[in-house]
Amino acid sequence: MSTFQAQIATSMFVDHAEIYIKAGDGGAGCSAFLRERFRPHGGPSGGNGGNGGNVYAVATQGVDTLLDFTGKYHWPAENGRPGEGKDRIGRNGRELVIELPVGTMITDRDTGLLIKDLTEIGERVLVASGGRGGRGNASFATPTHQAPTESEPGEPGQERNLRLELKLIADVGFVGLPNAGKSTLLAAASKAHPKIAAYPFTTLKPQLGIVELSGFRRMVLADIPGLIEGAHEGQGLGDEFLRHIERTRVIVHMVDIKPLEGEDEPIRAYEIIRGELSKFSQALAEKPEIVVANKVDLDHEGDAVAKFRKAMDREVLPLSAAAHIGIKELLERLWTMVQAEKPPVEAPAAPERIPPHTRSTS
Repeated sequence: MSTFQAQIATSMFVDHAEIYIKAGDGGAGCSAFLRERFRPHGGPSGGNGGNGGNVYAVATQGVDTLLDFTGKYHWPAENGRPGEGKDRIGRNGRELVIELPVGTMITDRDTGLLIKDLTEIGERVLVASGGRGGRGNASFATPTHQAPTESEPGEPGQERNLRLELKLIADVGFVGLPNAGKSTLLAAASKAHPKIAAYPFTTLKPQLGIVELSGFRRMVLADIPGLIEGAHEGQGLGDEFLRHIERTRVIVHMVDIKPLEGEDEPIRAYEIIRGELSKFSQALAEKPEIVVANKVDLDHEGDAVAKFRKAMDREVLPLSAAAHIGIKELLERLWTMVQAEKPPVEAPAAPERIPPHTRSTS
């Protein structure tokens, strides 16, 4: 195994899985009669069966990937216990709680129905209902039918084939070729600690960072592994991680303004990434974008930035993530763009005016 393959194996980020869930079956009702001392011919005493356990999914803090579901396909809840004589009711089956990362979309594979998009910590949804316990023969007794022998089996619990898909939730997403400086910017702008090194594909899984601005303002940034030409065909790490910036409101497109010899020129690097975004999702490609020329600390005369800006014929923000140049200006610009993309908050309706009470003159 190569060093690169070993890094991927030890840094696995699983963002989709398919599982089978089964709620518990209801317990069977019991058919029994009292046979006690002094009551040899007692009445019906079969208890009801317990209900099967439900299956819930809950968005849980601290759960970051779907790795737990890659080696376990079946997720059953406990069955209800059968009823017993002397009117003893069977115990209900224990519920099953499946802990998922925030941002997980739960879809019924068979119908294609989106069951729930877990977007907040603590969100909980019932994904499969347990079967109802069967009635024992005591429940069938009536004044005209005092010695029933019939009882019911428990109802089967609901079963489902689910598809789980994780999409990280962030305000801003970083894109660019490998070694464009995305991880360095994330570390400089937030409290995140992504791996940074001078070789391609240092970032092997999406990274999130929280930016604290003055005035108690906060943004969430997302860095994904670098893309290369042909990523939509599986080249490099592929474009599967792009799903994690589909929820973002703004994209930061980072370009290395001083590439090493043999690497793509800035305008070509920009065109490669734009092409991959469009091939993955037109909606993603149409998101508001801010272009950043990184590593301007190496462009002492400013010629490279000027040449790139002229070729782009649009606004380009100069930046050096390593030297902390232009970061504050970028974050303020991002904050303004993110706020502009948020849906307007509707003002609460004015309370209905109640006319003053009129005193009767009679």
